[in-house]
Amino acid sequence: MRMTTARALLAVSLGLIGTAASAEDQPGITQTEIRIGQTMPYSGPVSAFGILGKGELAYFKMVNDRGGINGRKINLISLDDGYVPPKTVEQTRRLVESDEVSFIFSTMGTAHNTAIAKYLQSKKVPQLFVASGASKFGDISQYPLAIMGIMAPFRNEARMYARYALEKKPDATFAVIAQNDDFGRDYLAGLRDVLGERYDKAVTASMYEVTDPTIDSQIVSLKASGADALIIAATPKFAAQAIRKTFEIGWKPMRFLSNVSVWMSSVMEPAGVDAGVGIISTAYVKDPLDPAWTDDPGVKDWRAYMQKYIPDGDLRDSNYVNGYNNGMVLEHVLKAAGNDLSRDNIMKQALSIKQLELPMLLPGIKVQTAADDHLPIEQVQFMRFTGKQWERFGEVRSTE
Repeated sequence: MRMTTARALLAVSLGLIGTAASAEDQPGITQTEIRIGQTMPYSGPVSAFGILGKGELAYFKMVNDRGGINGRKINLISLDDGYVPPKTVEQTRRLVESDEVSFIFSTMGTAHNTAIAKYLQSKKVPQLFVASGASKFGDISQYPLAIMGIMAPFRNEARMYARYALEKKPDATFAVIAQNDDFGRDYLAGLRDVLGERYDKAVTASMYEVTDPTIDSQIVSLKASGADALIIAATPKFAAQAIRKTFEIGWKPMRFLSNVSVWMSSVMEPAGVDAGVGIISTAYVKDPLDPAWTDDPGVKDWRAYMQKYIPDGDLRDSNYVNGYNNGMVLEHVLKAAGNDLSRDNIMKQALSIKQLELPMLLPGIKVQTAADDHLPIEQVQFMRFTGKQWERFGEVRSTE
């Protein structure tokens, strides 16, 4: 069944909560189900990110098979937007006005969540665990109904890369290849936070559009800057191109890669694993292929989930881990909502998560939210690519 038109009707039991009348009063809530919606790029230039949605669908199918939560089913309607913001708006309107979902969950993309935010606010529809690390979604004044997903903010990630480079070379200069939207600009903002007055002289940036066929020319131009460090703030297709071209032209700066593009199957292998040796990124989830987690109970459970619900899934793609984490956090929120499944209470519970440990997060990293804190994850650990896998190094650090 095609994901562009299919509704992932997933039965996750959420209990006979409240009376029939009160259930009918809440959008998306009946005596037998909770309807929620999202859009994903199942087609288009970043279709690799659609794996997140597939993982979330599988997670809720697993919850169904366990008997659900308190007898209600979750009907997750996951629609394709092709990674095109106007299509995201169109599909989101359909979800709210025709499908009457209770809330939007884990829609993918920075520009895409930006495009739907005002509309959702006007309808008082929560925008939960958005699949974007753009720091602006933590700005309560702009996005009061949005909560970032279980990932570190891009801007904070860039600060970490800048500080690391400056530890190695105090007068380091930076080249940046970045997507020409808020996703890419967040990395530039993070560099400016650290470099301050040095920013204009120390940073050379080149932006690309998601419709560009390649970014080879931008990489060649950036090499001419003579920068000591290269930050690749790109989605998988373009990240692979940047890694490959840098290798081909013999440019060997310190290289940092956005943690949204660390995937083996869609980035490192297409680029050529030899080309990626030494690249630094960040991690907040366990790598199921890391021998350190061979006997870890959380990883064992995740592997069992993958084997049963996504048997053809690539275990090397951590977007499946992210989908698992997102599903688990939403399950926690809905359990906490108890007998009140109003939008207001669901939002309240999503902003009341206290030091939640997830079995697939790295030790020391916990989920924490509050009414004035819409950023669930603000800790990460560095990792370096060896040519075979990503290896963690150093301690878990705050990204602030």
